[in-house]
Amino acid sequence: MASLIDAIDIKRKTFFEFENTPFNCMDVEISTPTARGGQTLVRVKMRNLLTSAVMDKTFKAGEKFKEPDLQFVPVSYLYSDADGSYFMDQDSFETLTLPSEIVGDSLELLVEGTLLQLQKYNGNPIALQLPVFVELVVAQAEHAVRGDTSSGSATKQATMETGLKVRVPLFIKEGEKLRITTETREFSGRA
Repeated sequence: MASLIDAIDIKRKTFFEFENTPFNCMDVEISTPTARGGQTLVRVKMRNLLTSAVMDKTFKAGEKFKEPDLQFVPVSYLYSDADGSYFMDQDSFETLTLPSEIVGDSLELLVEGTLLQLQKYNGNPIALQLPVFVELVVAQAEHAVRGDTSSGSATKQATMETGLKVRVPLFIKEGEKLRITTETREFSGRA
């Protein structure tokens, strides 16, 4: 039996089920009334884990929610083709095929062998959770031109091996391996 979560106990990054749909709390605000007999209200900014839609909802403090049946399974990226993207479950060594709706634009950050987490709801894959950083090789970089630093932005555009375009410092050359932050898709440093 899944345990119940009171609305007043919901914090940032808490997972809960509302109307048979899993949600993740992005922000929470509790308003306590000063008048006698007033209800304590919990305003939650939440993300639907199935559709990625964000919404605001206000609940009474005593409302209860089920914990969703969520699992995080370690997987490694294998390859992609017209049928989808293929991942290997690191526990069972089973090959999983995910459609482009679940993978989305994450392919720009994935190379063969990248380890990440697959999020499952009731046993069905719903999302990928990328690592904080990935290491990618520069496939193509603009040439630095003398005087580029005068504008104060000493960067140039580089295309990574996956097709991702990133702004990098002028000294970066083709063939170098770089660390890219997955959340912002920005250059973090050399690998």
